[in-house]
Amino acid sequence: MKIAPIDIAHKNFTRRMMGADQEEVMDFLRQIAEEMEAIIRDRNVLRESVREKELAILEYRERDELLKNTITTATKMSDRIQQDADREARLIINDAKQQAEMIVRDARDSLKKMFQEIAELKKVRMQYENNLRALVQAHLNMMEQGHKIMPDPDLTTLHATAHAAAASVAPQASQSPRTNAPAESAPREVEAIKASVAEAVKGTLRPFDFDIR
Repeated sequence: MKIAPIDIAHKNFTRRMMGADQEEVMDFLRQIAEEMEAIIRDRNVLRESVREKELAILEYRERDELLKNTITTATKMSDRIQQDADREARLIINDAKQQAEMIVRDARDSLKKMFQEIAELKKVRMQYENNLRALVQAHLNMMEQGHKIMPDPDLTTLHATAHAAAASVAPQASQSPRTNAPAESAPREVEAIKASVAEAVKGTLRPFDFDIR
């Protein structure tokens, strides 16, 4: 049976002959009751303090567990983010390499095509120049043949002869222009042919003024 301080303070004893002094016993019991009451108060305070400490320890343990879980989750997330970043970086690098290879390949193809076109233009120009030279040469040959067939007359001699004929024979003066007309028209025809050939050469060479060599 538990004994409370109040039980000690109000405890009554049976009286016997030659017993202890009742007052001293009661004083002693009161002192014991007070001491016991103080001990009980201290014990309750200690119990409350222990309970608070246990609650604090429990809270710290929960915080520690939460912190550990947070650190673990953050580590996993960091690893996953790192893996995703590495994978995305590899994809970007591979895509950039493919685009660079495609650009280089297209540039090479375009350059090759340009070289082919330049070569074709050179061939066309050479062929055209050869044809033009042949045409000019043919016209020159025709002009030379024309000069051989119908040489250029000496105009001074022609005029002197015309005046002499007009002075000597008056009736023949009216016929002399008709007689000399073919001879006078020959230089004009030759000059017209030369002018037409020159214009044809200039007009033909005008589209090829740029240099593709």
